[in-house]
Amino acid sequence: MDVLDIARWQFGITTVYHFLMVPLTIGLGILVAVMHTLWVRTGKPEWLRMTRFWGRVYLVNFVLGVATGLVQEFQFGLAWSEYSRFVGDVFGSLLAMEALLAFFLESTFLGLWIFGWGRIPKKLHLAALWAAVIGSIVSAYFIIAANSWMQHPVGVTVGDDGRPQQVDFLAVLTNNTALAAFSHAIVAALMVAGALLVGIGLYQLRRRELAGAPTTDVDHSVWRRSVRLGGYVSLAAFVLVAVTGDWQGKLMYAQQPLKMSSAEALCETEAPAPFSVFAWGKLGSNECDDVHSWTVPGLLSFLAHSDFETAVPGVNELQEEYSAVYGATYPDDPSFGDRAGQPIDYTPVLAVTYWSFRLMIGMGAVSAGVAAYALWATRRGRVPTSRIGVYGSLLAVGAPFVANATGWVFTEMGRQPFVVYPNPDVPVGEQVYFFTAQAVSPGVTAAEVWTSLISLGLLYGALAVVELFLLVRLVRRGVTTGDTTPTPPAVGSSRRDDDDPRPGDDRADDDVLSFAY
Repeated sequence: MDVLDIARWQFGITTVYHFLMVPLTIGLGILVAVMHTLWVRTGKPEWLRMTRFWGRVYLVNFVLGVATGLVQEFQFGLAWSEYSRFVGDVFGSLLAMEALLAFFLESTFLGLWIFGWGRIPKKLHLAALWAAVIGSIVSAYFIIAANSWMQHPVGVTVGDDGRPQQVDFLAVLTNNTALAAFSHAIVAALMVAGALLVGIGLYQLRRRELAGAPTTDVDHSVWRRSVRLGGYVSLAAFVLVAVTGDWQGKLMYAQQPLKMSSAEALCETEAPAPFSVFAWGKLGSNECDDVHSWTVPGLLSFLAHSDFETAVPGVNELQEEYSAVYGATYPDDPSFGDRAGQPIDYTPVLAVTYWSFRLMIGMGAVSAGVAAYALWATRRGRVPTSRIGVYGSLLAVGAPFVANATGWVFTEMGRQPFVVYPNPDVPVGEQVYFFTAQAVSPGVTAAEVWTSLISLGLLYGALAVVELFLLVRLVRRGVTTGDTTPTPPAVGSSRRDDDDPRPGDDRADDDVLSFAY
């Protein structure tokens, strides 16, 4: 492989690994804040114990997510410097706001929440958590806005040097591609968090049932409420994922029609266009004429146009159109390296786009099915004891993670060979676009990128072991009787109870360490 292919593998591996943690951080953060709010409003101990247990899981994932996310920014400068120069005028403001406004807000208030147990009033403590959660959501929006600009560049003009110059920051922030992608990502994150609550909650309920534990104590209520909350959130999120996904699909047809046709392995233009359920043939070699599908008539036309009759262009036709507009071969320019003057294949790898799209949908449906089972199995106070059902639900925790990861693989691989995709709403002569082949850093050798890829792979593998070890240990430990924090006095009060931990007390430090464990 040449430098470009290795660099793409490196960025893909590290980004997918990092993105496994992002949706859990966002989704679980929202649910933990809801649990904490319900405890403050009701004073019920089960909500407090739920907040403490799931808060620990949230913190472990947050820390590992931050550690793995830092690598992404370094890669921009090391392996993708030409890309960084091209998008710098647009991304500079977005990434600066993400770091200064969102990330600092998130990390600062999360620290207040971690160390504020028993030290600050309950409502201020709760507000700190909500501020941290909101910070993570805002941070996600800035990142998604940057990615969406690559999919659909707006708010820029082409400068004398050929690079885009930002002229309308508000247009970048309100890009319809960003709005659709953000809403889709947030509800998908809630599916991830809901699946985690369902899987671990069912496991703990069965574990307690086999051990003969009572069904009337607080701990039983903790796990039952976790399952019920996770089940309802997962089902609601699945419906919203479908709605926002339909929005994205219609935008994709208008902005990146070749991505949609590749997702369906639709080789020739058809009216009405069918939706492919299963395809076989030479998908991997991109020989589109040798692809066969089992289809649902007219459904792709509906997904693209909201009717069952309109034509959808096929891969072969679109390949010819793109070649006519953007060139049949790469420019004979040193910035393209060995690909200079070579033919351009505008069709993404059909096997990747086709199957990643179906994995995204299929794994989301699996998660919704498990949520429905969990709600049915725990109805009217029942405790599920089916080994297959409970352990199947525990394994299915991974389903929405796979759905999120394959969704991003589809999104990024589907826009190749462009790293910045041309906006079809802009006249051809004024369009901003950038080929992936010219985005890699000049002078970087294959050996150097291989070294960083292997090093990062080993490091990320070790971090995965650490995270799994910590999460498994937390799950086996479950909730503890120590997960109850006395209410601190109101602001200005001089009351002090013997059981109320304060800074300087060993009991206060033990409580913080126990929570952050």
